[in-house]
Amino acid sequence: TANAIKAGEVIERPVSVVKELVDNSIDAGATTIKVEFESGGISLIRVTDNGIGMDREDAEKSFLIHATSKITKIEDIYDLSTQGFRGEALASISACADVTMVTKQADSDIGTIIKYEAGELVKCGETVSDTGTVITVTSLFANIPARYKFLKKDSTEGMYICTLVEKFAIINPQISFKLYKDGKCILTTPGSGDMKDAIYSIYGKSIAEGLIPVSYE
Repeated sequence: TANAIKAGEVIERPVSVVKELVDNSIDAGATTIKVEFESGGISLIRVTDNGIGMDREDAEKSFLIHATSKITKIEDIYDLSTQGFRGEALASISACADVTMVTKQADSDIGTIIKYEAGELVKCGETVSDTGTVITVTSLFANIPARYKFLKKDSTEGMYICTLVEKFAIINPQISFKLYKDGKCILTTPGSGDMKDAIYSIYGKSIAEGLIPVSYE
């Protein structure tokens, strides 16, 4: 019960899942991140990255509450350089949805697959995988109807996701983002490192060319 309540605090709606997963992909050093969702993210969210990935031990631990590799000592919280560090994301997501993770490090021949259903570990083993991590989230809030009933229309929940990914793409121009809605690619950014290129990809030529650069300290 406590875990379900905690999940509802961290994961309020589908866009919360996307934010937590993309945060982890950025922290993993990914240069390409693909975000896919269906039915406003309620039936499917999948985030694929080419980051450093995890070995089996870390992959298993990543689902435990307050398990994090992003800080090693208490002093680290005064010099944070990561998107998140509390170790609540995967624990909370797996408490309120079905989650499958496939991950592999570059120096490993085989990847790891881990599957949770409604907070229970149902599979942990080896699998063929590219370097990086793929996390698939389905049936969000199926086991927490009180949270599910507060969600808005699929189109509205999907709009939240689109807006978030656009913001991620602009502030991380060094990362190439791809966004798929119900199987259709609706956004691609080049990952050139130039913020204006990302803005051009999202808002178009006239807005990108009409912007005035500002530098202030």
